Amino acid sequence: MPYPAPFRPFGVPETNDPDVQDDPKIELENDDLWKTFHKIGTEMVITKTGRRIFPAYKAKISGLDKKSKYILLLDIVPCDDCRYKFHNGKWMVAGKADPEMPKRMYIHPDSPCTGEQWMQKPVSFHKLKLTNNISDKSGAAILNSMHKYQPRIHLVRASDLLRMAYSPNKTFVFEETQFIAVTAYQNEKITQLKIDHNPFAKGFRENGGGRGKK
Repeated sequence: MPYPAPFRPFGVPETNDPDVQDDPKIELENDDLWKTFHKIGTEMVITKTGRRIFPAYKAKISGLDKKSKYILLLDIVPCDDCRYKFHNGKWMVAGKADPEMPKRMYIHPDSPCTGEQWMQKPVSFHKLKLTNNISDKSGAAILNSMHKYQPRIHLVRASDLLRMAYSPNKTFVFEETQFIAVTAYQNEKITQLKIDHNPFAKGFRENGGGRGKK
């Protein structure tokens, strides 16, 4: 399904930046690990207090104008209008989606930043958390359990958050980062992958982890 960009695309000239030359590109830093999860069917646990994304969402940015300032954002949108269930070892459609949770755009805390600074090293969204708490006040992404989602990165050339809606932007979507939100892991293969690759899964290893109520 299409993932429409919320702002004006790059290539639409602004009167105040005729000399800016950029052709933004973003690569997923840990692409191989994401693809390993994606082949099985990535799951992300959501909690009332918020849980961080794993694999970590890191991006390598290139093609920016070194001196111009950019704002980096991430949002998480539904992939479809379905609710899912895990049955006989696989995910399947279980019905129509629940009413959509409030939309939120996560602004990377380093924004706005110069193109030179953004391109120096991979950019991490490790502070973003996922929750099912509709009253969340921490800025976490609010999601429905047993629904499939797609993270999107938006890069906006702007030096001020108030100018974002009027500034050139580009949206990047990596399909391998799609996931189903759950309150407890459903697929034991995903549980094992998380344990094998996540250095913070020590408590999960010790306490054991398995399927629970959705």
